[in-house]
Amino acid sequence: MAQASFWDEIRKIPPVTRFLCGSTLAVSLPVMLQIVSPYTVIFVKPLVMKRLQVWRVFTSFFLGSSGINFIFDLAMLYRNSDALESTHFPGRSADYAWQLLLTACGILALNIPLGSFVHTRPLLLALTYLGSALAPPGAQTSFFGLITFPIQYLPYALAALDLIMGGPAAAAQSVTGLVAGHAWWYLIFGGGAGPSTRSLGSAPGWLKKLLGQRDGVATRLAGTTGGGVHVIPPRTRQPVQETGGHRWGAGHRLGE
Repeated sequence: MAQASFWDEIRKIPPVTRFLCGSTLAVSLPVMLQIVSPYTVIFVKPLVMKRLQVWRVFTSFFLGSSGINFIFDLAMLYRNSDALESTHFPGRSADYAWQLLLTACGILALNIPLGSFVHTRPLLLALTYLGSALAPPGAQTSFFGLITFPIQYLPYALAALDLIMGGPAAAAQSVTGLVAGHAWWYLIFGGGAGPSTRSLGSAPGWLKKLLGQRDGVATRLAGTTGGGVHVIPPRTRQPVQETGGHRWGAGHRLGE
């Protein structure tokens, strides 16, 4: 009975979010338990291009940091992805998966000149950026429970933390996540959104079939869902007044 209840709860998690978190556990735990060498799952361009070890492209996005940072990163991945998939892509998990795949390709392209081995942090920053950009005016978050500030600044606070804790190389990787996240928001939700970009962001038929997405149902659901990732909601209903890893070589840092 307890086992059935556990799997029932797992199935309640949206499919793409479930895949992201499951992949992170599947790649990271064997490395942490020293069952698998981290060298076999990091991104090494010559091995991918010349020896066709293409799995490294996938695993490099899911190799988490070690220790307590892994728990924080996994929790943040779940929270951000679940909020996006449930709020902004209701009934459209295939579109979410497709746009996430395109974003990952952008992150990979931006990181190849940097010689990055692991892309977990940039992916997390891209999700954080999109969730923060789509949050309603007045939504706030807390940083380590110490200070509270508008959630739109959270991605930049995380990048600054990476700079402090991991140095310029770690911060540069985080910035690639911010760039990819901004492009995602701008082209699909922001000022750059148009028929062509929305068409690009629409999942191909095979992916929609795989995830059971039906466009008619998805459109109706999307029209009835409000936006926003409420971390700490505005305290009043009055209008808000607007103003003006395991990182290879450096551990992942997380602040909320």
